[in-house]
Amino acid sequence: MEIERKYLIPEIPNNLHITKTRELEQGYLCTSPVVRIRKDNDQYELTYKSSGLMVRQEYNLPLTKEAYEHLREKVDGRLIVKTRYEIPLDDRHKIELDIFHGDLAPLILAEVEFADEDEANQFTPPEWFGEDVTFSSRYHNSNLSRL
Repeated sequence: MEIERKYLIPEIPNNLHITKTRELEQGYLCTSPVVRIRKDNDQYELTYKSSGLMVRQEYNLPLTKEAYEHLREKVDGRLIVKTRYEIPLDDRHKIELDIFHGDLAPLILAEVEFADEDEANQFTPPEWFGEDVTFSSRYHNSNLSRL
């Protein structure tokens, strides 16, 4: 189960404590249901996500580099390229800050994952977060791949 809130980021503060940086490349073989392939640094995976906005089922399966490259040729729509920065928020949460590249630039989104819906609904975002787009399917990567 994936439970997350998503926000547009108008401007990145200078004093963020970044603990990890990942280069992501992902494409969609299908958007309903969502079937995605992803290269995450040197890791490869196939993901299935159910429908939904804040709460969705998610299943990840490992892929070999060769399988990923084969499936990448079958991507429907654009291949999304972004840099993800992980930033600690508190003892249990982290911010995943995605800076999109290519024709999706200068889009910047932040996501925070939660253990349950109550926790997600009670979340107060940091001041530097912009518009809450959790309930807008427009900002799902599967939809961004088709714009």
